[in-house]
Parts: sequence; C-alpha cells; structure tokens
Amino acid sequence: MMKCYCCCRCHTAPRLLLLLMGLLATLHVTQAAVCPDKEPGLQPWTPGHSEAHRVTIGYGRRVLLTSSATVHSIEILNGGKLVIADTGRPILLRAKHILIGSRGELHIGSPECPYKGNLTISLFGRADDADIEHSYFGRKYIGVGTGGTLEVHGAKKLSWTFLNKTLAPGEGNDNSYHFERGWGNRGIIVHVIDPSTGNVLHNDRFDTYRSKDESRRLAQYVGAVEEGMILAMVVNDEGSNNLEDTAKKALSKMGSRELTRLGFRHSWSFITVKGDSSLAVEDRAIYQGTKASSEAKSSRIFHTGYGEHFTITTSSQWVQEAEWTEWFDRDDERGSGDWEKLSDLHKAYPERLCSNPLDMEVETHDGIPANMTGEIFSKNDQSYGFVCLNKDQADGLCHNYRVRFLCGKLVRPQASITVDTLSNSSILELADEAYGWRAGDRLVVASTDYSMHQAEEFDVLPCPACATNQVKVQGKPVFVHMGEEVDGVDMRAEVGLLSRNILVRGEMQPTCYGTEACKFFSFDTFGGHIKVEKGFRAVHFEGVEMQHMGQQSMGHYPVHFHMNGDVDEQGGYNPPTYVKDLSIHHTFSRCVTVHGSNGLLVKDIVGYDALGHCFFTEDGPEERNTFDHCLGLMVKAGTLLPSDRDSKMCRDITYGAYPGYVAKPRQDCSATSTFWMANPNNNLINCAAAGSEETGFWFIFHHVPTGPSEGMYTPGRTEHTPMGKFINNRAHSNYRAGMILDNGVKTTEANAKDKRPFLSLVGARYGPHEDADPFKPRVPALIHHFVAYKNEDHGAWLRGGDVWLDDCQFADNGIGLTLASGGTFPDDDGSRQQVQNSLFVGESANRGMPMPMHSIWGPGGTDLSERSLPRGVNFPIRGMQIYDGPINVQNCTFRKYIALDGRHTSAFGFRLNNSWQSCPNNNVTDITFDDVPLTSRVFFGEPGPWFNQMQMDGDKTTIFHDVDGSVSEYPGAFLVKEDNWMLRHPDCIDVPDWRAAICSGHYAQIYVQTRQPANLDLTMVKNEYPERPLRLVGALGKKNHYQQFQPVVALAKGYTMHWDQAAPAEVTIWLINFNRGDWINVGICYPRGTAFTIISDIHNRLTKETRKTGVFMRTMDRDKMGHGHQARGYYYWEEDTGLLFLKVRAHNDKDDFAFCSVKGCERVKIKAVIPKGSPPSNCMAQAYPRHTEMPVVDVPMPKKLPQSKLPDTSEHFLEIRLESYNTRFFHIKEDFAFTEVNGKKIYQSDDGVQLTAIEGHSGKVLETKGFRNSLLMGIPAQIDNFISNLKEETIVLVTSKGRLATRGTWTKALEKIGADPTVKLKDKMVFVGFKGSFRPDWLKMVLDDSLAKIHQVLPIPIVRKNSL
Repeated sequence: MMKCYCCCRCHTAPRLLLLLMGLLATLHVTQAAVCPDKEPGLQPWTPGHSEAHRVTIGYGRRVLLTSSATVHSIEILNGGKLVIADTGRPILLRAKHILIGSRGELHIGSPECPYKGNLTISLFGRADDADIEHSYFGRKYIGVGTGGTLEVHGAKKLSWTFLNKTLAPGEGNDNSYHFERGWGNRGIIVHVIDPSTGNVLHNDRFDTYRSKDESRRLAQYVGAVEEGMILAMVVNDEGSNNLEDTAKKALSKMGSRELTRLGFRHSWSFITVKGDSSLAVEDRAIYQGTKASSEAKSSRIFHTGYGEHFTITTSSQWVQEAEWTEWFDRDDERGSGDWEKLSDLHKAYPERLCSNPLDMEVETHDGIPANMTGEIFSKNDQSYGFVCLNKDQADGLCHNYRVRFLCGKLVRPQASITVDTLSNSSILELADEAYGWRAGDRLVVASTDYSMHQAEEFDVLPCPACATNQVKVQGKPVFVHMGEEVDGVDMRAEVGLLSRNILVRGEMQPTCYGTEACKFFSFDTFGGHIKVEKGFRAVHFEGVEMQHMGQQSMGHYPVHFHMNGDVDEQGGYNPPTYVKDLSIHHTFSRCVTVHGSNGLLVKDIVGYDALGHCFFTEDGPEERNTFDHCLGLMVKAGTLLPSDRDSKMCRDITYGAYPGYVAKPRQDCSATSTFWMANPNNNLINCAAAGSEETGFWFIFHHVPTGPSEGMYTPGRTEHTPMGKFINNRAHSNYRAGMILDNGVKTTEANAKDKRPFLSLVGARYGPHEDADPFKPRVPALIHHFVAYKNEDHGAWLRGGDVWLDDCQFADNGIGLTLASGGTFPDDDGSRQQVQNSLFVGESANRGMPMPMHSIWGPGGTDLSERSLPRGVNFPIRGMQIYDGPINVQNCTFRKYIALDGRHTSAFGFRLNNSWQSCPNNNVTDITFDDVPLTSRVFFGEPGPWFNQMQMDGDKTTIFHDVDGSVSEYPGAFLVKEDNWMLRHPDCIDVPDWRAAICSGHYAQIYVQTRQPANLDLTMVKNEYPERPLRLVGALGKKNHYQQFQPVVALAKGYTMHWDQAAPAEVTIWLINFNRGDWINVGICYPRGTAFTIISDIHNRLTKETRKTGVFMRTMDRDKMGHGHQARGYYYWEEDTGLLFLKVRAHNDKDDFAFCSVKGCERVKIKAVIPKGSPPSNCMAQAYPRHTEMPVVDVPMPKKLPQSKLPDTSEHFLEIRLESYNTRFFHIKEDFAFTEVNGKKIYQSDDGVQLTAIEGHSGKVLETKGFRNSLLMGIPAQIDNFISNLKEETIVLVTSKGRLATRGTWTKALEKIGADPTVKLKDKMVFVGFKGSFRPDWLKMVLDDSLAKIHQVLPIPIVRKNSL
C-alpha cells in the first residue's frame, strides 16, 4: 500500500506542478490582456467643459475619462495616470496641451486590446495666445517628458495597399439589369427590387390567362413581399382572361388603377413600393390588332443615398416589325413622266407588297436617292406612290426611278424590365484585403502620372456585395490611376487610408494670421504637435489619424522624437519604441521627425499633403531607424529649412541674409523630399514616395552635426557610413527625382567667404567603408528592387563610391538613372557604381492625362499617341545617362526608347552641358533592347535645344566601353564622340545616327591643372591629326584659383598643348587611369626664354600627403626622353617651335576601377618662369607639319558579331566602306577606288563613277554599275536612267576614280539620291546616298583632291524617323 501510494505521489507531483504552471501562465496572459480601461482602481473622471480648467493628474491618482471634455490643459506626472474609456459613445477631448511628465502615463487601448470606440483629441489655441509657452514643448502639443509613458493603440486597419485594377477617369460601377421576354412567356411578370441597391431580389411569372390559381398565387406572392420593397410588373402577351378579384384588389391596394380595366391582350406596366402607394406609376395600352403596335411603359427614379440613384423602366408592348420590299419599276420616264403609283403596283404585283406601307424609298436606276437629283416631284408619298412629270423639269425629262416600300409584319408580344444604376461611385480593386476599412472612412489614391496633384481623395461607401479586396467609394476619378504592371514595371497606384478611430487634430483658424508664413500660405499653419523628450519611459503610438498637425516653426512636428538616443533594446526599451499604422495628413510641418534618435520603428505610416520633408531625419546622428511600409504623397514646400523651400521662399526668406548674397534656389534650396535621410545607416523597406515637389528619397550628408546634435560624431563620418537596408522601395510623380544620393548641407553660418545661409545645400561625396573608416575596406551601398517611374527629371541620381543597384525598374522618367562619381576625382578611388539585372522603359503604355497645370503633352511611344511628357515636348529622354564614371551596366533591358525627328530619345545618353571628365572605364555588357530601334540605342548629342552648343569639355570627351558588343555589335569596342580625334584612328567606324564612332584602343585620361593664370583655354592636338584640334575651356569657373582640363587620350601617342594666353606659370599633369608602363608624349607651348623646373611626385588623396619621386633634367637629344626612369626623367626644350617635350609614364600598378595607382596619383609638375609681356602661347603653326605623325592603329578593330550571335530581330548594322584615292611611286601615279559592304570589296575598274545599289530593307547588294567619264561629260541619260529605275528606299554607294568630270548635267542625277545641289565636286569623291522620300541622318559625301573615305554603319532596315 505504502509503496504504491508513494509511487503515485512520485508521478502525480510533476503533473500537478505542470498543471499549476499552466494555470499561472493562463492567469498571467489573461491578466496581461486586460484592457487599460478595465483595470481595477481607476476613478471615473468627467471634468466637464471649461477652457480655463487646468488639470493636474498626479501623486498616484489614476483616472478614467468616460465622456467628452474641454479643459485648458492636462498635466500627468508623479505617478498620475489617465486612461480613456472605450465606450460605445464618441469622446471628444479638447485641450491646449497634454503634458506627460515624470512617471506620468496616458493610455488609450493596448497592443492586446486595441481601442475600438471613436476618440478625438483636439488641440486648440493660437500662436499669439497670451499664455506663456512651455520652454521645451511650446504650444498646442502632446508632450512626453522624461519618465513619461504614452500608450496609444487604435483599431487595427490596413494602412495602405495598391490598386489591383486600373481606375479610368469617370469609371465607376455603373451597370444595368435588363430582363426581356416574348412568345412563350404569357401572363404577369413580377420583379422584387431592393430599394437600397437596385438589385433584383426575386422574379416570377403568373399565367393569369390560363388559370385562376395563378391569379391567387399572384395575390399571395405580392402579399408576402416585405414592406418597402419595390415591385415592377408587366403583362406579356395576355394576362386578363383568368385574372380574378383577389389579385386585382391586392394590386389596387398598392396603387394600381388600371389593372381592374385590363382587357384581352392589353399591354400593362406597373411600378410601386409596397407600403407607399403614392410612389406607384402605371400605364395601360389597348390591343390594336395583329398589324399595329401598342405599348404601356412606366418609369421611376429611386435614390439610394451618396448621390447614387437607379431607374426602373417597365415596358409591355405589341411590337410590329417591318421589312423592305424588293425594288419596283413599273413605268419609265417616257411619255408624261415616271409614274410609280401604289394602286398600279398592287395590280402589277398583287402578292409582293402590302396595302398600307409604313414608308417608301425612291432612287434612280443608278442608285442615286431621289432627293439628291434636284428634280421636282408631283407625288412622293407611301400611301399614294411616286410621280415625276417631265414638264416640271428644267431639261424636260425625268430620270427613270424605282421604288420600294416598308411593310409591317404581324405583331409579337414583348415585355421588359430594366434597372439602370447611375451611380456616383466607384469600385476599387485592391491588392490586399481591406481589413478595418469602414463606410465613412476617407482614403487617397496616388497619382500615377508626372504630377502629384493627380492624387484623389474618396469616401468609402457601404458595399455588402464587395469582395474582401474591394471597396466602394463615393465619386468617380478625374484622372487615370494605374492598377497593373505596365511594360514590365509595377505602376500600381498606392491607396492610403486616412481615417482611424482615434483622431488627434489641431483646431485651426479660418485664415493665416500674424506670422511670416502668411507670406506664402493663405491658411493657418499653427497646428498641433507631438514631441518626445529624452529619457521617456515608454512610447508606443499606433492606429491614430493625425490631421492639421505641425507648425511652421522649428521643432514642432506631428510626430517628433527629439534627441532620444537609442530607443530600442540598446537603449533599454523593451518592447522597443515604435510608431505604427498612423495617418498623418493635411499637416503643416513634416510627418515623422527623428532627431538624434536611434532604433525607432516607423511602420505602416501614410503621410499625405504635408509641408516640408515628410519622413525626416534631422542632423546626421540618427542611425538604425527603420522605415517599413511607409507611404508619402503630395509633399509640398515649407519654410523651415533652405532644403524645404521652393524658389520663391528661397529668394524671399534668404534675401539679404548676408550682405551681397544672391539666392540660387535650384542650388541652395528646392529639395523638398518625402524621405529625407541625413544618415545612410537607416533602413528603408517597402516604402513609397508617391509625389513630392522635388524628390522622393534624398540621402543627404552633414559633414558635422549641428544644433543640439553638435559633437555627436567626428567630421565626415556620415559620408563613409555604410547604407542600411534599401529594399523594395518605389518613387513616382516627383518633380526632380525619384531618388537622390548626393549633396550635403552647409554647417557654418553665412560669412564673407561663403555667403550662403546656414544649412543650404552644398556638395558632398559618399564613399561607404567598414566602420565608417575610409582606411578600412569599402562596403557597397546596395539598392535592391527600386522602382522609379513618372519622375519629371530623374528616376535616380546617385553620386558616390560603391553604389550598386540590382533588380531595379525605371520607366517614363526624363532620365532613368545617372550614376555620378565624386567629381573630377572619385573621393573613394577604386570604387565603382553599377546597375545590373534592371529594366529601363522610355515611354510606356501608361500615357497619363493632360492637366491644366501640366501642359507638356505631345506625341510619343511606339504608336505616336498623345501622352504626358517630362520636362518638355522635345526633351531628349534617356534611359541610362553616362556622366563621369567608372560605372558598370550589366544585364539590363531597355524598352521603348524611340527617337523622333525633333526629340533625341535614346536608351544610352550623356549628361547635357557637361564640364566634367568622362571615364574610359565605363563598361556596358549584356544589354537587351526591346522596341528600341538601332537608331535610338545611343545618342552622343548635337548642338540644338537642350544640348546647347556642345562646347563644354565633358560634351566633347564622352566615351564608354561596349564590352560584349551588345550595344554596337562590335565586341570590345569603345564608343566615342564622332568628332573627338584625340581618340579616333583610321579604322574607326562612324555611326551617324548616334553622332558617334566605333573605335578600338587603349585609353586613359590626363588632368592638366594650371595656375597663374587659371582663366585660360587649352587647345590640345594629337600629332596624328593636327588639323583636328580639341579646344577645352576647363572644368572649373574662370574665377577659380586654378583650372583643370580633363581630356581622354589614346595611350602611346604624341600630343601638343597650346594656350589662348601666355602659358601658365604652373602646370601639373595627373596620370588618370594609367597603369604601370602606360605613357604619352606631350609637347607644351611656352614663350621663348622660359625657364623650367620639373619634378614628378605621387599624391595620396586619402592621407592628403604628397611625396616627391623624381626630377626632370634637360636633354639636348630628344630621343633621350624615352630613357628616363622614375627618379630621373628628361625634358626637351625646342625653343624654335616653343614646345617643351616630356614623356609622361606611370610607374605603379593600379586596381581595375581606380583612377590612380595603389600608391597614389602620379603627377608631373612644371613650374615655369614666363617672360613678362609674352603673347599667347599657341605654337601650332610652328609645330606642324614638323611633328605630324602617320596615323597608326595600335589595337585592331573588333570583328562585327556574326548574325548567329545577334538578337533574333531583323535589325542590324550594315558596315560600309568607300575609298577613292591615288598613290605615287616616284613619278608613277595610280588611282584606286573600292566599295566594301560587310567585308566584301567591290573594286572600281574604270575612270568615272561607280554606283552600288543596296536594298534598304534587307541590306542585300542589288547591283553595281560603272559610268565612265566620257559618258558623264556627254548626255547623262544612262546614269540618270539607272537611278530613276531603282526602287524606292534603296541605298546608293558612289565612288569616283581618275580625274572626275566634276561639271556637267550628270551631277543632277546625284541630287536624286540626296546630294547637295550647291556642292562643288573634286577629283576624289565618295558618297552614301539614298533614293527615297526622306533624307536619313547617314547621308554623307566626302570630297578631296587625293583621298576621300567613308567608313560607317547603316541601320538595316532603313526606317523613316517619325516627326515630333
């Protein structure tokens, strides 16, 4: 027994313990889930209504507000606690401020027990109130002080989502119900209709012709219909035969007056509302027999509320249909005229027409209607017939006419009931279940066009029939809102819920008053605000609507975390601090401000119609904050910071800020952004910037923190801080850009040296490194799945070190993407920027809509349809804009970039009006083109609108490397500007449509820095092409203390440099992108009598240290220049030409993407003593032809990709080469000419001209024919006939040989294929012509006395470019 008992106890004890623990856990959970207003010990509190009542809740007092109240203020401190009761009645709490001080608590709901009622906290007061404002919180606020707790938890609602179906202008849920019956459906048909929706609830038919039982069933049926329901009734065919009194009385009670008189086959229609016979409408029509129509028709409009209504129409009728007879011509025009009388026709054709026609048609035998002949008719009537008398006609003779008649068939019954819903509502199809959205809520649908002002607000209506992802809203859209992927880009409009069951609002005055802001705003901008002080105990704020919050004064924002330090677990906050599921709309200063605070979670926020930056990190010390699934739209300029201001505010506010300062709004201000990130180490995930006056996402850099944040980090730290997560964000409908990573703010006050105001925009460079230490390894900033569309200027402008984009989408932006380095030098040398696996769309199927405020509307897209456009109708839209570099573009698709005559759209383009460098290490590979003509793949620019004169240095030196030939069809080729002879060689191939040339070579750069003077221009000449100099004006302003010229050069070549003034006293040549052993020879022009000191050094740009590496000694033997070494080099001073010759060579290796070597930037520094009064140092006349060199191709041109490796498309380049030249061997002179098409040469055998015809669609050579000089000097019929007989759209290649007959009428034949009629021919001529109705860009003629040459590609098939 004992053993057994003990054994039982041994097993039972653990079970009891487990049970007890479970019970305790359950009790704990239950206790934790108690709603705040149900906690024991709370004292009911009803303070009443007095704006003078100052309330203090303290010393352990715990109160429960159970009804609406108005007080002056509420202060909760010293253990005080205020809880808002969750009752079935709305509560309105009005106060000037609510201060939650030390150990004070305010609770509204909890995470486990969200507040379900309707609560409004209304903050009242004016900026000029007599009350003394709080030194920290100011006025009109909810303030959480040190030790304070704020717990607000509203009802769970979906914050925002996307449209899942496009909403078109005026589109709603208009629909109609139509019921129709004919033969076989005899009797009385009844419909029961819901008066609130117009939906048909039930219908039935009662054959009251056949049976009295059906009549009694009808009476029972209408008797069972619920009061207030609509009944719609019609008779079809016959319904009177067995209609008895019970049915008649039942319907008479409902308002019928005609049913008691219903006779055989009478038509009858009836509409009524059961229980309200005054609304009845009815009609009856007597049967007219088998050959006449009759109809009874009733109609009534019913209003359902919210501006919606529906119309019920009932129709009961006998329908007589009709058909035309054949044509009859019994008589003709002979005799007295043409008589086609009905009586005569009946006799002639007794079985073929009716006795009483409904209509008649008359025409001549040629088919001309009688009323078109101009003749006069005696009779023209279906009951009599047609008579035309010859005597009535001007020419005495009628036409011969024929007639036909419209005859009615036997009648048939037809009954119909129609419900037309004409609603002022729309159904929104959403991407997610609209949980928590209720009738009466308000929402906003974002713009999906360029203008953010196409965002529209709607009120939610009841919709029992809607699916869980549908909502019904009042009104219909004015603009189109996309709800689908367009051309591979997700362009779905965001839909944000503005309403919450808890509302915190500011009470506003009707107009602006008494503040500086009134210069810019007509409305009151002194709203409420919530501010959280350092050392708070807990803040969790969710499920709240905030309206009219924020003030146009510093530090007073709708939600403001101010200098709080770490607010997550690192700061001891568990659970971590958060603001979630907020709607912040019609705000007067920002949405959520994070200042000097870290680790805050900002999630599911909708910020709408805000002044100034919406989601705002302030000074730069803010890190580890997460913005998750936040939406901002309609973000407008504010007055607080220069970056908030628009142009007018910038000028007006900063005018005279410092003596002599003149505002430059687009440089100093104008940066209003939806997300303003002052430190890159913050997380942005699933966020949308759906419309700002300037930019969606802007990463800005504070070199040092300012204001209260001063000293919180070392200078320059944020410029090197790695970026947090940037994943799955989107930006559209912004003016300047979807995203910018660039610039800093001025952290010093205005002064004589820099007159710009404090916190104006300035330059800054981003180079992320491990631990924000530039001496540690680089850490790339990763931008993943960013979507940018319909941004006026840029989809994204990103400047910095390693910034890498992956799986991004850019569409309908003025410029899709620009990756900018750190300026003339990348601050983070060795870094690179890249975009891969991404999609660029030029002009998508989202055509947008015209707006009165947005007048840029014109043709575009693949079908040239009208559409909204960025910047200007002729703005050169570009997908990838190549600026400086180095960049890498890999595995990207470009879609729908189509240039027009007058608009230079291109997939790849270059920055306009560019003064900076262009890097030869800009690499492009694995590119796919879809709906991009060959002619629109690349455009290097030409003088004209937007491009100006193309005279800035960067405009002239553009280059990129087509690594695999996926752009040009020539793998490994470099694409250069067509007229840059610094980079060209004899085998380069022109691409006229691109204003480019395809070249090969080893390329690098030199930076030529000049001092004393710095305001001069440089002319640089490649010795192989002295007749093609490159004039550079410098990258810097002429007032700068030094100047810098940045040409791209071909290595292992010779160059000379010349000046428009006396040569500078100091010239420094930086070797950029030179690898070990790379060199060029340079001759620099100086005045005679100049003395030189020349050294070499190496400059470490990271440590800012410079180390001398060698000296240059003068040599009298120019060949000795090539025998120097790093410690000792040689220069040659050729005083008779004025040229100082140097061989500049790199002695150190460099990393792949570095500008300089691993040891630093190698330089040659020349200091010269220039004789006073020296003239401009231009030695070109003395230097050439003395130093002219034979052009040499150092790197063979790549072979064109074979057809098998080209994309599966009919488009390709046709390579052509034409040469006409003579050679001389001693006294023997020979002439040669040939045409080469895709590598196949066709030699010209005879003197004269040779024409080669190529089919313009396929590129196939059709025919080659020569015309001797003897024929050209005679009658040129043969060449003229040859050209005339060619088909349209034929390419014609022309070469000449021998001494060409340059005059004569034969030259007119060349004009037929595009030759300029005013041109004067020379002995050597090559010409690419075209026979067709337009002039392609690639038409070209070269004339010379000894050598004429064209080497270019033509786009096949030849397609005419559409005009703008």
